[in-house]
Amino acid sequence: MKIVFIIDQVYLHGGIERVLSIKANYLAMNENNDVHIITTEQKDKESCYFFEDTIAFYDLNVNYNRRKSYFHPVNLKKVPGHIKRLKSKIKKINPEVVVVCSHSTDTYFIPFINKKIPKVKEFHYSKSIELVHRENPRNLQKKYFLKFADFVERKYDKLVVLNKDEVGYYKSNNTTVIPNPLTFYPKTISALSNKVVIAAGRIAHVKGYDLLIDIWSIFFQKNKDWQLHIYGEGEPDYVQMLKNKIKGYGLQEVVVLKGSTDKIQEKMLASSIFAMSSHNECFPLVLLEAQACGLPIVSFDCPNGPRNIINEENGILIPIYNNVVFADQLQILIDDDERLKEMGKKARENAAKYKLDEVMNLWEKMFTEIKTK
Repeated sequence: MKIVFIIDQVYLHGGIERVLSIKANYLAMNENNDVHIITTEQKDKESCYFFEDTIAFYDLNVNYNRRKSYFHPVNLKKVPGHIKRLKSKIKKINPEVVVVCSHSTDTYFIPFINKKIPKVKEFHYSKSIELVHRENPRNLQKKYFLKFADFVERKYDKLVVLNKDEVGYYKSNNTTVIPNPLTFYPKTISALSNKVVIAAGRIAHVKGYDLLIDIWSIFFQKNKDWQLHIYGEGEPDYVQMLKNKIKGYGLQEVVVLKGSTDKIQEKMLASSIFAMSSHNECFPLVLLEAQACGLPIVSFDCPNGPRNIINEENGILIPIYNNVVFADQLQILIDDDERLKEMGKKARENAAKYKLDEVMNLWEKMFTEIKTK
C-alpha cells in the first residue's frame, strides 16, 4: 500500500513526531508498503527521530511563521502556494491513502485535494478545549470557524481519536479510536530507589509545569532530598517564566529543567515517580512510556487522556488544579514503599496492552476498510 503522511516538521522533539516515526517505520518494514512523508517546514534540518531509509521525504518549503496564528495574514498569504505544491506532490506520488498528522492548515484543505484518495485526520489534542466556545459562542468569528471545522471533518474518510471520551466531541460519525502505540518496552524496570520525580513533554503552558513547580514548593517542605527533573524544550517565554518561578521559590538545587533528550527511557528508569500537571491531554504517550519503565504516575485528572491510562492500581488521579492534594498524594506514595512498588508493577502490566503490533493492526485494518469502501 502506498501511504502518505503529512506533518509540519520532524526536527523538533514531540509526541506527534515520535508517534509518526514509530508508525511509519513499522509500515515501511513491510515490503508491500511504500511510505512517504510530506513536511511543510523541515528547513533542511535532520529528523530528531529515526526513520527507515526506505521512507521517502519531501518538504514543501512553505515555512509558516510559527509565532503567529495560521490564520494571521502573514501566514494566510502562503496558503495558495501551499495548496498548489501539495496538490502537485500528491498527484505525482498517487497514494492509496493520505494521513494528516499535525493540526496545521493542511487539515482544512486536504479533503478537497483529489477526492478519490481516502483521507484520514489524526487528532492529538482534546476537543474539550472547544466546549466553552461552542456552549457560549460570544465570539462570532470563533463560532463560524468551528462550524467550518465541523464541515471539513465530515469530509474525511476517518477521524482518528486517541480515546473513547473524545468521540462525543465530534459532530460527524466517521470517528474511530486508535490509541498511541508504546514506543518502547524495556527488559528491566526502575528500581524506584532514586529520590527523583520525572516529568517530560513539550515545554508549553498547556502542560502546566508552572503548576508542578507550585506543587513542588509544597512537597519540598518535608522532602529536601527529593528532586524534580523536567525534560523537554519549547516556548522561550514560558521556559523563562519557569526559571523565574524556580528561583523565586529557592528550588534551584532540586527542580531542574533538563532540556530535550533522546534518552528518555534511561531517564525514566533512573526515576521513581512520573508526574503530569497538564491542563488538558488526549492520550499522552509519555504516560505509557513511564508505565513501561515501571513508574507509578501521579497526574491531574484533566480532560481526557490520563483517566484512560491511569487507574487506582497503577497511579493516582488528582482533582485538577488541587495542588495541595497533589503534593499530599506524592507524600503518601513515597512514604509507602510497598505501595509504590506494587503500583509500578501494575503500571508495567497496563503498558503492555499498547504494544506496537496490537495498535498497528488497528491502523492496517482501518486502511483496508477505507480503501475498499
